[in-house]
Amino acid sequence: MVALAATAKAQTPTPTPPPQPQDVDVIRTETDLTNLLFTATDKNNRYITTLHRNDIRVVEDGVPQTVFTFQRETDRPLSIAFLIDVSISEERTLPDEKGAARTFIENVIRSEKDQAAIIPFEGYAHLEQPLTRDVIAIYRALEAVEVAFPAYTGSAPSLGGISSGPGTIAPPREGSTAIWDSVALTCRNVLGRSMTQRRRAIILLTDGQDTSSRVSRSTAIDQAIQSETVIYTIGIGDKRYDGIDKNALTNIAEKTGGRAFFPKKNADLLAAFQEIEQELRWQYLVAYSSTDKAHDGKYRTMTIEIANAELAKEKLKLRYRPGYFAKRGQ
Repeated sequence: MVALAATAKAQTPTPTPPPQPQDVDVIRTETDLTNLLFTATDKNNRYITTLHRNDIRVVEDGVPQTVFTFQRETDRPLSIAFLIDVSISEERTLPDEKGAARTFIENVIRSEKDQAAIIPFEGYAHLEQPLTRDVIAIYRALEAVEVAFPAYTGSAPSLGGISSGPGTIAPPREGSTAIWDSVALTCRNVLGRSMTQRRRAIILLTDGQDTSSRVSRSTAIDQAIQSETVIYTIGIGDKRYDGIDKNALTNIAEKTGGRAFFPKKNADLLAAFQEIEQELRWQYLVAYSSTDKAHDGKYRTMTIEIANAELAKEKLKLRYRPGYFAKRGQ
C-alpha cells in the first residue's frame, strides 16, 4: 500500500531461474497486493540494514500472511509535502524551521526523480508550491513563507474540499490554526494525486495546538492511510502560547507509520530532519496478498514480528503503519 522504501533484490526460494528485479510496477499489477514499509532499530537506535525475508513475519487481523516481496533500500521516488504552521505561535521558531527544511531538501531531494511541495497553513492550508522536481522553485517557495500576522500574506489561495454550512463547524477565523484540516487536504489534494509509484510523506512542523479544524484528527489519520502517506511531526512552537501538544503529534505520527520529534534547540531540530532522512533511506518494503479477499473497505490491522529466534533476543524496534483500509467493490 505505501510508497516509501529502499533498494535490494528479494530472495528467491530456488537458485534457478535467475532472480528478476523486484520492480515496484510489477508489485502494482496485483490489485490485492498490500505494500508495507518498516524500519528496524536496535536498543541504541541504530538502523538494522541486514534483515532478510525469513527474519520477519506479517500478520493481518491475527492471520499470518505470505510475503511475496521483501526489499531493502528500494530507490523509489519521493513525494514530500512540507506542511508548515505559520500561526503567530511559530513567529520565533519559523526561521530555524525554514533553515532546517532547506538543509533536508539539499540532502534528500534528487531533482531527477523526487518531488516536494511547500504548504504553509494557519486557519487554511495554502499550496504555495505544488509538487515539483524543481529544487530552485522549492527553495523560493520555502524562503517566502512568513508568519500570518495579522493575516496570511502569501499568494496561493487556500486548499478547498471541506464542507461548510448549516450543520457543519464554522469556517476558520482569522488567527486560528487548522492542523487536521491541512493534513487531510494535503493527503487528498496534493499527495494523493501524485504518481502511484512513490513514497509519500508529510513533514509537519507545528506546536500541535489545533483551534479550528472542521475534521477530526482521526479523520486526518484515515486520509493519510488511504493516500498511503506517512507523517513525521516536528513539535515546535513558542512557550509564551499554549506549548506543544505532544500527545496529538505523537498519535498522528505513529498511526501513519512515522515518528514525532520535539526539538528544544536548533541543533535538535537539525537532528530531527537527519533522523527523518535516515529513516527514508533505510526502510524495508514487504508486499503480500491478504488472505481476506473481502472488498469491504474495512480497516485491517497489520503486525510485523521478528521470526528469527536469535534476532528476537535483541529486542529490535520495528516501526511501521499499523493498518490499512481494504479496497471497496472489486
